[in-house]
Amino acid sequence: MFEFFANFFGYLLSFLYGIVNNYGIAIILFTIIIKLLLLPLSIKQQKTMKKSAKMQEKMKVLQFKYKNDPDKMNQEMMNLYKTENMSPFSGCLTAIVQLLLLLSIFYLVRSPITYMEKVSADDINKYISQLQEEGKEISKVYPEIDLIREYNWLKEKNPDDSNIEKLNLQMNFLGLDLSKIPQQNMSDYTVYIIPILYIISSFISIRMTTAMQQKQNEKKKETVIDGETGKEIEEQSGNEMDAVMQTNKMMSWMMPIMSISIAFVAPLGLALYWLINNILMILERFILDKVIKQEDEEE
Repeated sequence: MFEFFANFFGYLLSFLYGIVNNYGIAIILFTIIIKLLLLPLSIKQQKTMKKSAKMQEKMKVLQFKYKNDPDKMNQEMMNLYKTENMSPFSGCLTAIVQLLLLLSIFYLVRSPITYMEKVSADDINKYISQLQEEGKEISKVYPEIDLIREYNWLKEKNPDDSNIEKLNLQMNFLGLDLSKIPQQNMSDYTVYIIPILYIISSFISIRMTTAMQQKQNEKKKETVIDGETGKEIEEQSGNEMDAVMQTNKMMSWMMPIMSISIAFVAPLGLALYWLINNILMILERFILDKVIKQEDEEE
């Protein structure tokens, strides 16, 4: 499945590369286009998060009211979701899409000759065999990256092969070689620039998300619940919100940590995609939060 989407994305990246003739610029344009295509999903997710936050107090009341009757509580919970026109699994789609993108783009960046340039597996294996016969070391994980690096040698070896030109990808971007893998070039300080920028952008994104969640939780704590049980529900709600905040904080760190781990063992082109995606996500979240907040105030 991931190969299918990597192949599909490869057509888009190849088209953009044909226009700009630079792998780094093509990845930036590719990231912007993918972000725009997913904008409706992002808007829906942001609205769902806002709506879900408003439902929390109603859910706390139901949990307290039917704490001794689990079946009745579950029934009332489902009725609440139907009334609010929401699904308990509304957040799953976004998580699935993010995972699909993560792995598909990894496949694409790991094997650009296959998915972007559409060179056949037989030709790729032929080039690999030629390099191995010369005693050149070929990576088992990123053999196509090594083929791109050995383009000049392969061109001399196969002067009449039209496919060789497809290996001549312009990987230099602002003085950075996007084909390099940090783990394999530890002594080259330039391989750390993009991953470090990605770490900084991830930290900003996490701080932004945490600040938004804190504001939402403060509003919940200020909500007055009528009835004799109001104080007890509010205390219970506060304790659960603290637990949720801790869980969300831990989860928000997991994706960046996992991404950084992969970025150090993958070509820099992948880290560039994540960096640009992070920057766009920060801008998107800031703008959508303002727009949705204004819509709520108008309502």
